[in-house]
Amino acid sequence: MDIDEASETCSQVLDAISGAVIAERSFLETVLTGVLARGHVLLEDVPGTGKTLTARSVATALGLSFSRVQFTPDLLPADVTGTNIYDERDRSFEFSPGPIFANVVLADEINRAPPKTQAALLEAMEEGQVTVDGETHQLPKPFFVIATQNPVEQEGTFTLPEAQVDRFVVKSAIGYPDLDGEIELLRRRAGREEQSPSIERVLDRESVVAIRRAPEQVRVDDDLLRYMAELARETRTDRRVRVGVSPRGTQRLFEASRARAVVEGRAYVTPDDVKRVSQSVLAHRLVLTPDARVEDVQKADVIADVLDRVTVPTID
Repeated sequence: MDIDEASETCSQVLDAISGAVIAERSFLETVLTGVLARGHVLLEDVPGTGKTLTARSVATALGLSFSRVQFTPDLLPADVTGTNIYDERDRSFEFSPGPIFANVVLADEINRAPPKTQAALLEAMEEGQVTVDGETHQLPKPFFVIATQNPVEQEGTFTLPEAQVDRFVVKSAIGYPDLDGEIELLRRRAGREEQSPSIERVLDRESVVAIRRAPEQVRVDDDLLRYMAELARETRTDRRVRVGVSPRGTQRLFEASRARAVVEGRAYVTPDDVKRVSQSVLAHRLVLTPDARVEDVQKADVIADVLDRVTVPTID
């Protein structure tokens, strides 16, 4: 699939999702950018803003299988990955796949799961496989996780380990709709009998695999590679940051920038592409110093300052 076709397809997918989800177009573009970059998406927002509907709508529009896992403190790894069940007929164990065996997995309230369960999910996110009783099982392709967490209610939650946070290509928030958007939400609800809106399928599994290859065709000039590397390195020297963006984060910035160019219909990356994805790709990877946390420093502000300090290359 070439860049123009991929861009047109992305526009159709976004239009289909917009028919079900009341959200800013930029938010939906961020989610789709994470999908194109072959990564996972983390949505952090208060309940009732449409995070679950967004994940389900993305899966439906892309024509992929969907599974939802409600994370709770008593959730065991086997509840996610599956387990071996003894078959008395032939006296052997047979693997029963868990809900993670789907193309799109919604990890709802992921920070409520204990670290052991989060570790099981980490292997799936990084390797595209799960290991049960020493036997490895490949997950379906494509595979990506859309995880949600509630930033307000922290009682009974487990902070995501930095290694797992680093696996999410982008982190975003849907936010509250504006007045017109909320009125439109009510209008749509009044026009149907079902509580959840229906959405049209745009692609199928083979098309999704093809469209995720499109960013590989995007050109990135050397001065932009330097720009990305300088942004990451600048986060490591900021006095408010204890741990800056890792080399993995720099690569994710590169991949997301190429994906963003595809969404925009360009076969090359511009500095604006890098700047547009920097917040959603880099901010959640920072670990702030204790003093910065006491001073209520926001990670988004750190990234904004870094973008101001690093010289933007000029594209001819």
